[in-house]
Amino acid sequence: MRNRTAVRAVCLTLAAVSLAACSVSRSRNPGSAPKDDEPAASATPSEDGAGDPYYPTDGNGGYDVTAYHVQISYDPSSKNLTGDTLVTAKASEELAEFDLDLQGLEVASVTVGGTNAKFTRSGEHELVITPSAPVAAGASFETRVKYSGVPETTEEGTLGENGWQLSSSGGAFAAGEPHSATAWYPANDTPKDKATFTLDARVPDGWSVISNGVESAPTPGGDGWTTYHWKEPNRIATYLTTVGIDKWTFERSTLPSGTPVVSAYAPGAEDKQSVEARLPEILEFLASKFGPYPQSAAGGIYINENIGFSLETQTRPIYAAWAEESVVVHENAHQWYGDSVSVDQWKDICLNECFASYAPWLWDEAKNGVNLDDQYRREVARGTDKLWSGKLYDMGPGNEFTAVYEKGPLALHALRRLIGEDAFNRVLKEWPAKHKDGNASWPEFEQFTQDIAGKDLTGFFKAWFHDDTRPADEYLYPGPLHK
Repeated sequence: MRNRTAVRAVCLTLAAVSLAACSVSRSRNPGSAPKDDEPAASATPSEDGAGDPYYPTDGNGGYDVTAYHVQISYDPSSKNLTGDTLVTAKASEELAEFDLDLQGLEVASVTVGGTNAKFTRSGEHELVITPSAPVAAGASFETRVKYSGVPETTEEGTLGENGWQLSSSGGAFAAGEPHSATAWYPANDTPKDKATFTLDARVPDGWSVISNGVESAPTPGGDGWTTYHWKEPNRIATYLTTVGIDKWTFERSTLPSGTPVVSAYAPGAEDKQSVEARLPEILEFLASKFGPYPQSAAGGIYINENIGFSLETQTRPIYAAWAEESVVVHENAHQWYGDSVSVDQWKDICLNECFASYAPWLWDEAKNGVNLDDQYRREVARGTDKLWSGKLYDMGPGNEFTAVYEKGPLALHALRRLIGEDAFNRVLKEWPAKHKDGNASWPEFEQFTQDIAGKDLTGFFKAWFHDDTRPADEYLYPGPLHK
């Protein structure tokens, strides 16, 4: 994600999340599902929260989602959404009760394994589901949720609204980090639980739909509505899913590899076609640095809105009206660092943003002849206490999307000069290959880098990534950077 005012890519800054949120009260407010018998007392409910200390009520324990099939109808005139989502999962424990995350929308019914289940709402986003019989540990099961209403924004950070947002043309789109998905479909809202994603979105004729992954031909309904079909076969974190409903102008092509490219431009954003025209070149360059392109499709979603961020929605980033070439480089670097390899916890966010923020440096070096050592020295020389006080690892809730965009690329350039070109290039390519389609943590990255470099980097990593002060000169000016 990139902020429009940053010198380098500065992502959405989020409000601090109180750890007290972990103690959400679960008052049982019966839903409209039939009253089945209570489950056996020996079965235990899943955990409320996936274990991330920064967002303790996000996600849920007890199961692993393998696939989402989201079906929605959206009427731009009334702004009403009706949804029918099928969540396929595998239980990791016996489930007498489990949660999904859903923001605001009214739930009409829930079934588990085709049988009606009881449900309640708890806290800001918990949908608490009690199946008619406990789900056995190790069993695969399907949960179907039908719901409707006017979707809400999930929160407002310092750069503006997140979640479901309305466009000036009358359409709508979903974007935000770490929350956006649960504004329009029920999900296990944690990057630790990635799953495949299928979307069937029905809209009135004259409107069209863009989303993640590979498209299939739209289906006219004969009733003044058309259904658009998108499928992401690679596993995807929920905040990286999106839907855009507008009167899009589409461009379609393929990469030399055969990967389909679909880009969409909202009314008023057609001038961004010249920016997107360099996407094949950008992806070829990034692949030369990070390894083969890891996604099923490519493209971009260009909205005509001056929101405060662009976002790396998987396969097809969303770009604000101000986005230019460097932003396209940044968001597509995320297709390796952040999308294919996702964080284990939000304190690991440097694995996403530090690398995506260094990618425009690499692009400028290769394409524009920029001397990165000189650029590094200039930025270090004008660095303030604010720059150095930002931690790059375990920075605390609410601080994830701050230092990683300016201090992050400095730290990576210093690492590059410390371990040398060969080792650094191996790190850039071998890390996303090792963890493709998975999750990883910053401590794992430190050990991985030390193994490749063949040296103890504990002092360097502590000074740059763990500490909140200016690094000592031995770490600030290693190798060729030495003053």
